Amino acid sequence: MNTILYIAQGAGLAAAAGLRPFLPALLAGAIASDDLGLTHGLALDFTHTDFSFLQAVVFLLAVVVALGLTYVLARRQGSERFETGPLGSAVAGLGIGVGALLFAAVLAEHHDSLWIGLAAGVLCAGLAHLASSPLLARTRGRLAEGAARDALTVYVDAAALVLAALAIFAPPVSFLALILLARLLYGARRREGEKYAGLRILR
Repeated sequence: MNTILYIAQGAGLAAAAGLRPFLPALLAGAIASDDLGLTHGLALDFTHTDFSFLQAVVFLLAVVVALGLTYVLARRQGSERFETGPLGSAVAGLGIGVGALLFAAVLAEHHDSLWIGLAAGVLCAGLAHLASSPLLARTRGRLAEGAARDALTVYVDAAALVLAALAIFAPPVSFLALILLARLLYGARRREGEKYAGLRILR
């Protein structure tokens, strides 16, 4: 039973990182370092694994700096231009990488397979990114230029943080989140297929 919970924990953290990598990495690293004094039975501890760097102060500071830089650059370029440009792609790739590391770290903590965690983390984080991107694009398209669009990134960061917290302290919720993300991705692909079918008919 515990193995299923650990898998759920890793999957949820990976999916959260796929949405946005910074706050899930910070939360997981802070809890694993025990700086928050948490003693919950499912709390994280990467100390005796190959992923102990995820809870190191240097790594956490680097994540904070990266988060700040992305907000500064997004504000200068505009959120839409940032998200659809090379920097947005870099953040998405970072999210998938961080998701893989978090999933593998959770399994490594309990002496489970490293490679399975990395592969599963890539899949979960990739699913979150692919499912959320079309939704965010549609939402951004409905919003007027300015503060509302810029705030969308903050909301995504908040959603990623909430999902990461739920994954750590209520792991079964991760499976529900993955099902929801899969449904979002299916719906987006279906709408895309209907759009192309309509264009072919018009031709």
